[in-house]
Amino acid sequence: MDRVRKYRLLLLPILFILKGSPVTADPPNVIIMLMDDMGWGDLGWNGEPSRETPNIDRLAAEGLTVPHMYTAAPLCSPSRASLLTGRLPIRNGFYSDNTHGMNAYTPQEIMGGIPDEEVLLPEALAARNYTSGLIGKWHLGHRDQYLPLKHGFHSWFGAPNCHFGPYSGITTPNIPVFRDDHMLGRYFKDFAIDKNNGVSNMTALFIQEAVEFIERESNKGPFFLFWTPDSIHAPTYSSPHVRGTSRRGRYGDAVKETDAGVGAIVEALRTQGVDNNTLIFFSSDNGAALVSKTEGGSNGPFLCGKQTTFEGGMRAPGIFWWPGVIPAGSVSYQVMTHMDLFSTVAQIAGAEIPSDRIIDGLPLYNSLIHPELEVLRPVFLYRGDRLMAVRKGSYKMHLWTFSTPTEEMERGINFCPGEEIPNLTTPIPTNHTDKPILFNIEVDPGEKYPISRFTQEYSKQVTELQQVVSDHETLLVPGEPMLNWCDNAVMHWSPPGCEALGDCINPPESNPYLCVWDH
Repeated sequence: MDRVRKYRLLLLPILFILKGSPVTADPPNVIIMLMDDMGWGDLGWNGEPSRETPNIDRLAAEGLTVPHMYTAAPLCSPSRASLLTGRLPIRNGFYSDNTHGMNAYTPQEIMGGIPDEEVLLPEALAARNYTSGLIGKWHLGHRDQYLPLKHGFHSWFGAPNCHFGPYSGITTPNIPVFRDDHMLGRYFKDFAIDKNNGVSNMTALFIQEAVEFIERESNKGPFFLFWTPDSIHAPTYSSPHVRGTSRRGRYGDAVKETDAGVGAIVEALRTQGVDNNTLIFFSSDNGAALVSKTEGGSNGPFLCGKQTTFEGGMRAPGIFWWPGVIPAGSVSYQVMTHMDLFSTVAQIAGAEIPSDRIIDGLPLYNSLIHPELEVLRPVFLYRGDRLMAVRKGSYKMHLWTFSTPTEEMERGINFCPGEEIPNLTTPIPTNHTDKPILFNIEVDPGEKYPISRFTQEYSKQVTELQQVVSDHETLLVPGEPMLNWCDNAVMHWSPPGCEALGDCINPPESNPYLCVWDH
């Protein structure tokens, strides 16, 4: 039997409950706001004591919050690839198998990127005449064939990689900032970032671009805006007028300015009279980067942070807002993942969901308008090419555990600072497949007290989850790993448009090598 068909047969009971679409002749606008390294505990709505996110909190108060929202990976690139494709990184190729169970992403020496065969959300929406814009960080490959306008976006203002630097231009070039398919300049050179003081106007530019996009597109037909500012990712930055205004230092300043951007975008929707026909989803690409210390955020009660498959690494804020459609002030305890955005937005827009491949995201529109509806479904948590854990309902089972490698700890890197737990936050990949570690997430959201191996509950739940894993692995056909090969010659020496700026640099001789992923 065809693997995709068999997978759909397994999902039939779920899909029957969720079937139905709100499609009208006037499909809604869609805005996905994806923060970079923002933690679940960084929002006033989730208990952050300084209450410095009034606009995001208002979004939650006027919409629906999802406390059990998961990313598809514990770091940026694979997480973003999965949100836009609705597929696990192991399927869409955003992983490496150079060293099993290690995280990989897209630094500027990466050779790979999002494959042409993958259908991204803006490509799915094109059949419904959506205009799609990306404002902010891309991080799905920077070579020409991987850039956003080659994968469904009609416009782009932002950068292909994170705002690292400044670089010499001799061994490493600075990161370019793009307008559509050509560079406008480079970080640190043409788009200033003062790392010493944490000051830059980039977030202000991303806010301005988002407002102008809404003003330009609101009267033309449905639009999709993917807004991805990255100032919350260390080294954090904010505009001069925001600098020093937060109780949480530079990190808090970055969060405050991003929150102001959320407010400006919502106000632009209201000004254009399209707020009641716009769905907003707000989240983060992974948990807070505890490794960044004072330049990192909070994961609230959850264990560890970015880079790990513990709750703090993959539990993210989740807010849906659609006035008049989604009940204001509602809460859904449905376990969701970012991959559900692909199927849910396609469902709402009346766009076709690809039938020739396994889509891991579910169409959950009914769960948005009926928050009491909960569908029991599994969520698979990967670190690189290794299935580390699975959650279904209240239970999460760890097949492998791994926190921070010992050699990284010796360098001052720690993904679980002050939270080390014996046999759980293990410094080497540790196989628990024969005796999995089981948690009841509802009882212990911080994942610190596993269920005893000797209880009847343990035996029953482990047996059920092991069958879930067996079904998943039987049907799994990994995609070709796109993050295996690096080459210094593919860095941003001469991006498209560099000639007009007189900013082309001769690259070194090509010398591909297997990328090294430390954690």
